[in-house]
Amino acid sequence: MEQRANAIWVIVLSLLVAYLLAVVPFPDWAMDYRPEWVAMALIYWAMALPHRVGIGSAWFAGLFIDILEGSLLGLNAMSLAIVVYITLSLHQRLRMFSALQQSAMVLALVGLHMLLVHWIRIGTGQSEPRSLLFLLGALSSAFIWPWIFLALRYLRRAFDVR
Repeated sequence: MEQRANAIWVIVLSLLVAYLLAVVPFPDWAMDYRPEWVAMALIYWAMALPHRVGIGSAWFAGLFIDILEGSLLGLNAMSLAIVVYITLSLHQRLRMFSALQQSAMVLALVGLHMLLVHWIRIGTGQSEPRSLLFLLGALSSAFIWPWIFLALRYLRRAFDVR
């Protein structure tokens, strides 16, 4: 029973750290380069522990982001649920991929998340169409993925999260 409680707390605390990193102020010129910390944490946990982190977890994590950002309620929730659904359907393959291949998948998944959020904001009139430079955040997420993966795997093994 104690191991189960550890698992929940380690996952929740890693998501809280991701939320903190997501709201850290960046200079205006660097906003497009901000990695998607919460999406990467959810991708890792859905890949490593698909029986613990699923579509419902992604939905609630996305709702919390919507509340933090003050954006349209359900916007990030829907987008992250789709990303985690794809991750869950590919989790066994993702585990076998090299770090470079996993980074490419993170680029695609985070890019999908960012595109969905951008398109919905345009559709609801919250944003204007702009260049695809906002996808640089997906590129920076893919670049730092190997370190995020190693850090979260170390945390999972150190606290015996199963």
